[in-house]
Amino acid sequence: MTHRTASTVLLPIHSAVQLPTTVGLDLSDRVSHFQVQRGDGVVLAAGKVATTRNDLTSLFESWRGCRVVIEAGGHSPWISRLAGACGMNVVIANPRRVELISKSDRKTDRTDAALLTELGRTNPHLLAPITHRSEAAQLDLTLLRARDELVCARTSLINHVRGVLKSHGLRAPRCSADCFAQRAGAVLSCALADALSPLLELIRSMTKSIRSLDGKIERLCVERYPITQTLQQIAGVGPLVSLCFVLTLDDCRRFRSSRDVGAYLGLIPRKRSSGASDPQLHITKAGDRGMRRLLVIAANYILGRFGPDCDLRRYGLKLAGDGKNSIAKKRARIAVARKLAVLMHQLWRTNGVYDPLHAQKKRGELAVA
Repeated sequence: MTHRTASTVLLPIHSAVQLPTTVGLDLSDRVSHFQVQRGDGVVLAAGKVATTRNDLTSLFESWRGCRVVIEAGGHSPWISRLAGACGMNVVIANPRRVELISKSDRKTDRTDAALLTELGRTNPHLLAPITHRSEAAQLDLTLLRARDELVCARTSLINHVRGVLKSHGLRAPRCSADCFAQRAGAVLSCALADALSPLLELIRSMTKSIRSLDGKIERLCVERYPITQTLQQIAGVGPLVSLCFVLTLDDCRRFRSSRDVGAYLGLIPRKRSSGASDPQLHITKAGDRGMRRLLVIAANYILGRFGPDCDLRRYGLKLAGDGKNSIAKKRARIAVARKLAVLMHQLWRTNGVYDPLHAQKKRGELAVA
């Protein structure tokens, strides 16, 4: 009787997908480090390059058609556009998701470039790639950023003047920031005039500049971004909020679903569940901080005493309850801001007419809240 020995059948191994040659570029203000790896992991080049248009163009032209991986930061918008113009396949890593770099025990520019190269070559999805807004949107957004800086500086000066007046037994006028300089000057004593008059003049000049920027923003909405008029149908959404929303997202087609906008702007809670533990955490605060703040301000108006009756208001008031719980009020405010972002994106995508009580009509619940 013959025995047949078991034999191992070797299946053919299919060749792996060809990985691209990848350039990892760690950006710095003056000199950036780079490393180039072939698809099989062989290092082809490594070194430094000046962070200037001419030198970076030479580097990108040398590796035209390859993948370049950079980390999002101050230089990444213009460098990513430059690399794209030179024929590179650009991957912009999200620094919030690359803790191998930020929390490394041996962090150097050289090792950062090597790590970006390795991750970008093998699995760029691990870098959670982001997309920068267009150059035109970035330029127009600087107008809003300049206004925001002026408003913050003016607020700081007004608070300083109020504090000085209070410490000398004088009462600062209760008025808007636009007319503060004029009214505060009327209550200055002779002893404080030398110290505070220059500050009031600065406040007056800043107010004039802010009004000028407001006019430019309104003209920009009408002339270059008419979709903002559709978004301004929502109570609490004016030229500033609508224009910042359009410029921040840049292209409504970037999102498959309007619900993704809430996550993009950092208005969804963090998730850290494990086993039976599923704690309720704060929002992620990812994305553009200025846009998130404007949405919360708009949500405050919707939930405030002057907010008109609408689906957003009814939803927020239901979450806030009787209004005595401050935590519930904060959660309601963030929830309304998130729903507002989703609604604005939906209106942008469809260019439709806003119905403030659409959900109530759909359910047949038009009773007064």
